[in-house]
Amino acid sequence: MAARAAGGGRWEVVKKGRRPTAGGGGRGGGGDRRALGEANGVWKYDLTPPIQTTSTLYERGFEKIMKRQNKEQVPPPAVDPKKPANKKQPKKVATVTNQNQKQGRFRSLEEAMRALDVAALQKELDKSQSVFVGNPSVWLKDLASYLNYKLQAPQSEPTLSQHTHDYPYSLVSRELRGIIRGLLAKASGSLDLFFDHCLFTMLQELDKTPGESLHGYRICIQAILQDKPKIATMNLSKFLELLRSHQNRPAKCLTIMWALGQAGFANLTEGLKVWLGIMLPVLGIKSLSPFAISYLDRLLLMHPNLTKGFGMIGPKDFFPLLDFAYMPNNSLSPSLQEQLCKLYPRLKVLAFGAKPESTLHTYFPSFLSRATPNCPSGMKKELLGSLTQCLTVDPLSTSIWRQLYIKHLSQSSLLLEHLLKSWERIPKKVQKPLQETIQSFKLTNQELLKKGSSNNQHVVTCDVACKGLLQQARGPRPPWTRLLLLLLVFAIGFLCHDIRSHNSFHASLTGRLLQSSGFLPAGQQVYARLYSYSLQGYSWLEETLPACGSHLLTMIQPSLQQAWAHTNATVSFLSAHCASHLAWFSDSFTSLSQRLQIQLPDTLHQLLHYLRELFLLLYQSVLLPIWHMLLEALSRAQEYCHEVCRGEVTWDCLRTQLNEAVHWTWLCLQDITVAFLDWGLAMISQQ
Repeated sequence: MAARAAGGGRWEVVKKGRRPTAGGGGRGGGGDRRALGEANGVWKYDLTPPIQTTSTLYERGFEKIMKRQNKEQVPPPAVDPKKPANKKQPKKVATVTNQNQKQGRFRSLEEAMRALDVAALQKELDKSQSVFVGNPSVWLKDLASYLNYKLQAPQSEPTLSQHTHDYPYSLVSRELRGIIRGLLAKASGSLDLFFDHCLFTMLQELDKTPGESLHGYRICIQAILQDKPKIATMNLSKFLELLRSHQNRPAKCLTIMWALGQAGFANLTEGLKVWLGIMLPVLGIKSLSPFAISYLDRLLLMHPNLTKGFGMIGPKDFFPLLDFAYMPNNSLSPSLQEQLCKLYPRLKVLAFGAKPESTLHTYFPSFLSRATPNCPSGMKKELLGSLTQCLTVDPLSTSIWRQLYIKHLSQSSLLLEHLLKSWERIPKKVQKPLQETIQSFKLTNQELLKKGSSNNQHVVTCDVACKGLLQQARGPRPPWTRLLLLLLVFAIGFLCHDIRSHNSFHASLTGRLLQSSGFLPAGQQVYARLYSYSLQGYSWLEETLPACGSHLLTMIQPSLQQAWAHTNATVSFLSAHCASHLAWFSDSFTSLSQRLQIQLPDTLHQLLHYLRELFLLLYQSVLLPIWHMLLEALSRAQEYCHEVCRGEVTWDCLRTQLNEAVHWTWLCLQDITVAFLDWGLAMISQQ
């Protein structure tokens, strides 16, 4: 279309490589303005058109070149209406060689970093700051766009789990870090908006196929949060809502979690805020749980000094972690659950804080409610240990336990039994208040037993445990028997050592002491009298015992024979008839109870049922075992008599055996008496 001479201020269409000229003045007004830049390839920004606030200098300088059309609309030069338009053909404008073609991908990010021209970046940033004076958000966007455009390398998975925690910022050179930090310092008031821009741009690129690599935006996010980690935690609810809106897109969710998680590597407090506010709510999601657990592991590993994180975890956050760690069949896989169990002790330290003596009572109710008899063994062990810690560290826990005792009888029974087993390990200063609490529980148990509580079994268990604890609290009784035995052994040992060291009893310290006190002469007189009396008694027994024994046997022999005959008959009769009678008695009692069950009312029926069970128990547990033992003893005695008598058991044989037994017993007593007398004579002769 030809240029229109009239109509100053209107637009005209020119072809590529040609520019319009004003009449009479080819260089006047905007005639020398070039739409796409100078012929030498150096960009000069056209300030005439309005600048959109959302675009950046980098986008205007690089992206719009690639979208350039063969025909463009440019504003016409200011034409003087008095001068006719110059209709000469304009000079051809030298075409600009596009030096900023689409950036090719590098084989690795390290190679892209080495190829990055830091001087060119600084030059572009200087231009951006000179053009957009007072608009630091544009400077920051130019920085992110330039870095992301130049660092085109193969994409990694969203969490960069195969690299160090500060990757890719760790690859940035010292000079480039200085440029980035300097620009961030100049635009410190816009860092929160810049963080949002980087994150949302990354999410938009994930929607594209294929999208650009996001290394430049990741570097900017890490640079921001390294110095200002609180930017990520100022509005966590907004990011949690964003995360839930992309719940069906794991790549986007992991990107959000990675970006926010960078705050924790600079500050433990901010990292715990991110984990509790963003990652804990999605811990049950299969695609997000591995990164949440691994991030927590890396966070606690990087910050071994947990004191900086005290006060961040409360009961509301702690007990879901306890359930995830120990409760079976939850949404975590066994490997993740095991990994969380290893992290649990450090999380417990963070939750209890710097002053557990004033905070543990707030955890006691939740610990107690979970300690049920049916909970897993590992969880039960952890809960009972934590409850004991609460009772021994925080004095207010005992008062809370008193309030919850009746409501949680089954849990309290487990805790009381655990305290009974570990009472010796409880500090002495804590045992007294615990003893008062257990005493109050004992009174409560007695009242519940009188009322007939529905949880009677748990009440009985608690009562038994309370009695055992009170007995241990009072302390064990003095072991008088052991003390006396110890004193006796000590006295005998001292006496033996004293006699051996002085070669005789008379020269020993004990002998001299007894001699000076008068006990030894009195003892010698008593011993002499006892010795004479024993000799007289021995001679009397030697003379009278055989005659008395033979006379006694003559007198009682008929009675013994008759008793033996009756005993044999009784044993034979019992062995033949008693077992059948006992069986008949059992059957009769069973039939009688069945008849009474039909004819009597329910109360008597229940009483008879209990009596029947009692008699059956006595019959099976007492009568039958005793009867079998008697039969076995009698059979063994009969076999022994047959063996001794070598055939038929007669009274003469039994009398002979009794005489031999009495004679053997008498010989043993005689030997013992003679040995004792010899020892006494030897002791007297030494004096």
